[in-house]
Formats: sequence, structure tokens, C-alpha cells
Amino acid sequence: MQQEIRTAHVTRYVTPLREGGSLPAIVEADDGFLYVLKFRGAGQGVKALIAELIGGEIARTLGLRVPEIIFANVDPAFGRTEPDEEIQDLLKFSTGLNLALHYLSGAINFDPVVNKVDPLLASQIVWLDALLMNVDRTVRNTNLLMWRKELWLIDHGASLYFHHTWSNWEEQSLKPFVQIKDHVLLQWASELDKVNESFCSILTQHKVASIVGLVPDEWLINESAPDAVENRKVYEQFLLNRISHSHLFVKEAQHARQALI
Repeated sequence: MQQEIRTAHVTRYVTPLREGGSLPAIVEADDGFLYVLKFRGAGQGVKALIAELIGGEIARTLGLRVPEIIFANVDPAFGRTEPDEEIQDLLKFSTGLNLALHYLSGAINFDPVVNKVDPLLASQIVWLDALLMNVDRTVRNTNLLMWRKELWLIDHGASLYFHHTWSNWEEQSLKPFVQIKDHVLLQWASELDKVNESFCSILTQHKVASIVGLVPDEWLINESAPDAVENRKVYEQFLLNRISHSHLFVKEAQHARQALI
């Protein structure tokens, strides 16, 4: 059974994370924990939150380490005392349901020069990012953290970029992922065939549907595609198409790795 996503209410804005392109922030919620809040009012809007939720929960389902993801409510009055006008506007446009990840206090950024990764784990993460078409796990921006000597995955908001154009999603779902050549872990990903067999057996139609089912209806309605039910089906079918044709993105990754090493 798919885990439910908890909901908390943001009570305190702690500090912005300036390294994030969409100005995520560390906040405190009414459950007493700190979170990295991803704002619906940021540049990519709720589509980045959808990608974050689906990508993160698929990663978790596959046994990878991802901070707990929650829904985070931002009250309309929350930003009124914020002196920074840019942040005040962001809070104002993010009233309502947002997404947040548990803050891993003391975590440090993964450094491919210092930190080495087991080939199986590297292959699992490369496979995941090829499935999701995640363009944002490069040397320049790894979106990996070392916390308590373990590797944690963060920030899947740049995944599933088909939904920014939407109209050609079927064509996109069957494409190999050529940007995998820039993946920070590709050099160690020597177990892709083994991972492919294992992960395809885990990501059944039921499992994919249950993960996509976590996305709130209100996030699935937009001007170009106003039907939430139909849009949810598109996300499901996009992922199922990629899983059933996973040999395409696996071969692309293997060829890119051969060129790299």
C-alpha cells in the first residue's frame, strides 16, 4: 500500500536557500520539524512540485534514500512581516498547498572527487534519472547530499519536463535520454542491466498509479490541460511507456558511459 503524504502548516520562515534557482527556503512547521519548502509561486509553478513529488516517491519506492516529502500549507498572512520584497511576493503567490522535504541538518553536498559511489547504487540512481528524464544531476549541480555517511537524493523538480510542453508527451515517453551523458554518477554505473530488470519488476502499473495518485487534483489543472483526471492519466501512461521501453534509455546510458570511460 502506498504511503500517505503528511500535511503540515508552515509557522516560521527561517532562511532562503539562495543556491536554488526557485528560491526554496528552510521553514519550520507546526509539527516542530524543519523543512526545505518548494514554493508553488516559484518560476516553474506547481509543475516543479509535481515532478518533485512523483520523482521523489518513485525513488523511495525503489529503495533509494530521499528525505520525507510532505504537503506544506502556507497561510495568506504568512509573508506580511517578511522585509525582503522578492521573498514577500513569493510567499504571497504560494498561499495554499506547497511541497516540502525534511531538512537534513548537517548534510554536505556530494563531491564526486571526494566521495566514491558503489556501482550498484550509482546504476540505480542513473536508471532513475533516465526514467524521469531528470536533467539536474550533473557535476555542476549534483542534487545529492551526504548525510550520516549515506547518499541522499534531493530535488527532482527538473524531471518530467514533457509537462512543460505537454502536447507531445507520447513521443517524449519513448525517447532515450541523451542528457544522461552529463550525469555525475555515470562513470560508476556499470550495473544498469541488473538494475533495469529489478526496477522494472518493482514499478508495476498499480505502483505507478498509486504514486501518481498522490498528486493533488488542484495541481493537475492548468490552462492548456484543464482536466485533472485526464492529466493524471497522462503522467501514469508517460511513466509506464518509459518503463516498458526502458531498454532505450538503458542503452543510451551504457553508450554514454563507454564514451566517458
